Amino acid sequence: MTKRLGEAPVRRAVVSGSTFEERIGYARAVVDGDWVHVSGTTGFDYETMTISGDVVEQAEQCLHNIATALAEAGCTFADVVRVRYLLPAREDFEPCWPVLRRAFGQVRPAATMMVCGLADERMRIEIEVYARRGTVATGAGPALRIEPVAGDAMVEEWRHVHNVIVPPAAMTPDEARERAGRNRLANAYLADVLVGCSTVRPPGGEERVATVIARTLPAYRGRGIGTALYEEGLAHARVLGAEAVETVVLAANADGLRFAGARGFAEKERYVLDGEHDEWVDLRLAAARPA
Repeated sequence: MTKRLGEAPVRRAVVSGSTFEERIGYARAVVDGDWVHVSGTTGFDYETMTISGDVVEQAEQCLHNIATALAEAGCTFADVVRVRYLLPAREDFEPCWPVLRRAFGQVRPAATMMVCGLADERMRIEIEVYARRGTVATGAGPALRIEPVAGDAMVEEWRHVHNVIVPPAAMTPDEARERAGRNRLANAYLADVLVGCSTVRPPGGEERVATVIARTLPAYRGRGIGTALYEEGLAHARVLGAEAVETVVLAANADGLRFAGARGFAEKERYVLDGEHDEWVDLRLAAARPA
């Protein structure tokens, strides 16, 4: 889980819990105005401080760590303008290309690959990015901030948005906590005001289908918030290795169906759950993976 150090409006640090950051004295990322500088990031799982021996799995974990830092900084892979790849063995780079393309294939940042030694012999790839936060159409108001859900207070905020948007599927606190345990949830804020949330259900099945859902409270629609939530969730799904992406919308939610259609989702099926009366629509993204 990331946490913020300080609340300065221009510059702040984002830390990840990596023991390297504490022992060496640096931050996972630094937000400096609109710019976000993400430190060289390796394939360690920061919660357990373990690392896979497989270079592709390390690349996936690198991108997961970076995506988490970017979300804490209020941006996504779509805001990345430069990326550097550092590898001790040049032959390890090409096997990582499909993973890297999922994150950056549509963004096309400037990129450099360097062959060099890394700090720990277990490290087979390190990735560094620079991002410039995009402008969400919120007028002269505060910038949008998207943060992964962590802790009961944020779960309760996520539940509030979910229940407002889809009252037929309203959740109890226990149900929301269970959902947070198996999916990746995020909340969106303007300053400290809750304005939306998202859900990413990890890819599963033979088709590696992930589900990405973005929700914006009615009073804040039409400002680009839903798009930012969707793009951040889609980037995360790609990092997890999604081969296809779906979403689900309450049939009565005309705004939600228009939003999905405008982003390339096509209706897959409609259904009514047993014992219920409300109709749901499953939709699939026509081309989830960049070419």
